[in-house]
Amino acid sequence: MLPDHVNMVLLSATVPNAYEFADWIGRTKQKKIFVTRTSQRPVPLEHCLYYSGELYKICENKLFLAQGVKAAKDAFNAKKSTPRAGGSSGQAGSFTAPGRGAAGHGGHKNSKGAPGQRSSASMVMAQKNSSGGWRSEASQWYSLIKNLSGKGFLPVVVFCFSKNRCDKSADSLTAIDLTSTSEKNEIRVFCNKGFSRLRGSDRQLPQVVRVEELLRRGIGVHHAGLLPIVKEVVEMLFCRGVIKVLFSTETFAMGVNAPARTVAFHSFRKHDGKTFRQLLPGEYTQMAGRAGRRGLDKVGTVIIMCWDEIPEEADLMRLLTGEPTNLESQFRLTYNMILNLLRVEDLKVEDMLKRSFAEFHAQRALPEQQQQLKEGEGELLQMNTTINCILGDPTIEEYFELAVEAEGLGEELHEAVMQSKGVQSLLVPGRVVVVYTPPLPVPTLGVILRASTPSSGSKNWIILAVNRGSNAFDSSISKATSGDSLSESITDGYYISRKSNRGLEDEYSVSSRASRKSAGVVKVSLPHYGTTGGIGYVAMEIDNKAIVSICKSKIPVDTVRLLEDVSSAAYSLTVQQLLQLEKQYPNQDPPVLDLVKDLKLNDITIIEKYYKRQRLLERMAMNQCHRCTLLHEHYNQFKKQSALKERVRRLKYELSDAALQQMPDFQQRIEVLQEVGCINSELAVQLKGRVACEINSGDELIATECLFENQLVDLDAAEAVALLSALVFQQKDASEPTLSTRLRAAKDRMTATAIRLGSLQAEHGLNIIPQDYAHDTLKFGLVEVVYEWAKGTPFAEICELTNVPEGSIVRTIVRLDETCREFKNAARIIGDSTLYQKMSDASEAIKRDIVFAASLYVTGVPS
Repeated sequence: MLPDHVNMVLLSATVPNAYEFADWIGRTKQKKIFVTRTSQRPVPLEHCLYYSGELYKICENKLFLAQGVKAAKDAFNAKKSTPRAGGSSGQAGSFTAPGRGAAGHGGHKNSKGAPGQRSSASMVMAQKNSSGGWRSEASQWYSLIKNLSGKGFLPVVVFCFSKNRCDKSADSLTAIDLTSTSEKNEIRVFCNKGFSRLRGSDRQLPQVVRVEELLRRGIGVHHAGLLPIVKEVVEMLFCRGVIKVLFSTETFAMGVNAPARTVAFHSFRKHDGKTFRQLLPGEYTQMAGRAGRRGLDKVGTVIIMCWDEIPEEADLMRLLTGEPTNLESQFRLTYNMILNLLRVEDLKVEDMLKRSFAEFHAQRALPEQQQQLKEGEGELLQMNTTINCILGDPTIEEYFELAVEAEGLGEELHEAVMQSKGVQSLLVPGRVVVVYTPPLPVPTLGVILRASTPSSGSKNWIILAVNRGSNAFDSSISKATSGDSLSESITDGYYISRKSNRGLEDEYSVSSRASRKSAGVVKVSLPHYGTTGGIGYVAMEIDNKAIVSICKSKIPVDTVRLLEDVSSAAYSLTVQQLLQLEKQYPNQDPPVLDLVKDLKLNDITIIEKYYKRQRLLERMAMNQCHRCTLLHEHYNQFKKQSALKERVRRLKYELSDAALQQMPDFQQRIEVLQEVGCINSELAVQLKGRVACEINSGDELIATECLFENQLVDLDAAEAVALLSALVFQQKDASEPTLSTRLRAAKDRMTATAIRLGSLQAEHGLNIIPQDYAHDTLKFGLVEVVYEWAKGTPFAEICELTNVPEGSIVRTIVRLDETCREFKNAARIIGDSTLYQKMSDASEAIKRDIVFAASLYVTGVPS
């Protein structure tokens, strides 16, 4: 949506798919994009482990040095194996440092927060060291800073992955002073000028006093919990080079151009909002890139702190030499975006989705897909010839659909049915089975000849099956067997007699003359094709997956003559017996073994699927195509047509708007907007929708419903703006506020509205749990703080009401001013002058003092 005349320059050190991203920008903006890329840093980096007062180099010029890791582990093991009676040398075993509430640091009482979050009067950051004693974390910081100072490696940025850790680490260094007299004077003058815009008690805020005291000793902290003006002072002093040690969260590596001689990592594990995990290579590269100042340093040093263990070599190699994570689209549809796009005639939501980076690959493939569609439709037009059936009207389409469905069910049933012990004991020579003969999933009658065990170790079967396909067959037995040879085979083989009393038993009783003992070898080349009486057959090896059903019937088989002598007479006799079974059961397969009684299976789900497949097989057997001599030919022809039709259908779908990744989400959100009355059935934006378009700083659905339900009517300006803070505040672990009766009732009303809207969205298919939606969207932790601020309470006093850091309080109130403007615009749209005035008063009430102090980057430091 950026105007075409605006040119762009994009910089990144951690985007591996830069060409792909540039291609997307070029296609979207219809401009030629030039990519300049280099793997060389102006200042090369060396990476080290820091353990027990020593630096161990593990990577230099992108070359991983395994010997450095080994040396660190040797030192660790040596120290571990050398027991000591007392604590470690150096600083005291535990270190007590004044915290935010201690005298001399402007601390304050933490009346609402959890212990230790606001007042940390005793910070004993001790860890058990490898020699069995105790060594405080503070003493290790002293050791590191002394080491770096002696090597000329200051200033150093220490990345810690929590605000609390930054504060504790900085506060523990009470005995360190890294600045000269002139630097102290420069810091004092700069702080006085920078903080001069703070009035009255704001100038003596505990955070301001504490940070200023740290700065005078050359120590700084930088994280989101600091007041904006405090962060700016820290950044400017660091750029001036008077801060020697800066404890910071990873945000310092994102938006501030302030390199250092050295970067140190407190750890390379972080919490990403869901769980603890190791740093990604791209995250490490981004932060490590702050080491090395162009024109000042020949090399930048990156240090990983090892407190009580040495990281694994594989983890370090992945971190230092691994590829950064590919840049991925984070584009997500919102109700506000949909409503605004519906109001614009020149741009559809579908067009916006197509332009997103998430759809880049699909859109880039469109020309090729359009050509494939054209070719596919042409090929389909040529292939669309009528299948002429010799048995009457063709029914191959129905047969094909039944076969595909039966095959799908067979894949699900195979493991449960065919692997059971009862089934394996029934698969003996002579057992009649229904099998698939390749290459098509068309069932046909066959008989087990012998079990075989291939090199894979799984049990397979050699079967002889009726084959009505067009496969080439062995010329040695390709001729139709004569009646004489059939008579001869009967004379020398078996005869079949009916049983008088059958149990599970079988349809046939098998008798035979004595045959010579099998040598256990298979001399016939498998698969072995042939014909008898105009009917084809095939002897082949199959696995369990090819067995469709196990019949109750058995027929006599002479495996010696079939597999060792390769007797055409024996093949003819066996096939004729299978054909006789087909005649005995016209339009159906022979009866199969019962799944429960015979195969001893009792899983209800398996049984239901099995019987469903059997019904499909019965319908296939009743179809006139089942025993047609042209079945394979017609099946192949129809299969090719169906595959081509499916390919054309899929291409048409991929070329349509319905294939967009976020189209289902878009349709669901459209239904929700219609349900709440923001748009009508023709997607025209209604009054409620116009109001929702004005809300950008919070959840537009909840805010709009609260307006139309008049939930702010009985609240004054201070109460209204305090309630609206729930829409913009984001911290999860804020202490519970103390609310008045009216505010508590307003909170309950807003929560009930959020749960109702969450339920509505869930009903329309969005992946939302109503209670979680309400909890994640509405955060009431600063309602009391904002109310008191709007009533005129000094900032120092409202900080006592919560455990939320001062910086987060300021950010929330600043965003609230934007929310008040949005509600004023909404009130103007619906014609509510009372609400308009209330929001104006609320905005004026919160817009004062330190919260809205002008940025030093904008106004400059007073001279």
